[in-house]
Amino acid sequence: MRHWLLTLDDTTRWLLWSPLLLLALVLALTGLHIFDAASRKWVWKVLLFIGVTMLIAQSVLGLWWVPPEHYMGDVYRIIYMHVPQVWMALIGMTINFGCSVLFLFKKSWVTDSLAEASASVGVYFGAVGITLGAIWAKPTWGAYWTWDPRLTTAAIMLVIYTGYLALRRFVEDPEKRATWSAVMGIIAYVDIPVLWFSVKWWRSIHQVQSSPKTVDALMTMVLRWSATTFLCLFVVFLYHRYRQAQATREREVAAPEALPATISGPVTSP
Repeated sequence: MRHWLLTLDDTTRWLLWSPLLLLALVLALTGLHIFDAASRKWVWKVLLFIGVTMLIAQSVLGLWWVPPEHYMGDVYRIIYMHVPQVWMALIGMTINFGCSVLFLFKKSWVTDSLAEASASVGVYFGAVGITLGAIWAKPTWGAYWTWDPRLTTAAIMLVIYTGYLALRRFVEDPEKRATWSAVMGIIAYVDIPVLWFSVKWWRSIHQVQSSPKTVDALMTMVLRWSATTFLCLFVVFLYHRYRQAQATREREVAAPEALPATISGPVTSP
């Protein structure tokens, strides 16, 4: 089967481009969800279906179809799960940063709820991604963990954003919690670019970021497929976590004494 696919140029070319086409579809559905309130009842279900279907296909592609890496062999296949999940964590923290900035300029329960949701989902993907990276590191580096600059900054990311979520649990006043969390979200984001560039700024045993020019085309295709898969799931998780945070805000602001005058408007869907 693999040989038949590789010998058909048109089929192989379509396979290489299919993740980008699916990514465009996912982004279009996400945009529809944001700008069309009526679509929010069903768009997430479509994204969930696409994500689960792609996850099943991704298991076949990553474990069987794509060839093993030349030096690491089959252990390299965990990268198709590890790398995209870390990417989703970085996206989550970036959304948190943007919402934190927006909250300080235009105080809104929507941005506060979305900031909480994105941090929660980001911590989840980050924890899973780092755990998978540790599993890959044992046969590759000889140890599950080393205080390499990339790994250290990744651990700092998890600790900081776990602290961010803890802060939101311990501060009862909604306005103070939202404001303090926004400030912490902005400060915490300093670690993200340091994490990304750490392999270039310092001597690191972790490999530098690859590109389609340095990775086999079939491996690139599977990695893009995996990234699109987890992006679908990321959007679904973010949507439902936002709704949970939104429901909490609604209960808090229902009491007149819990509704600060400086916060604008009721809780609404984004």
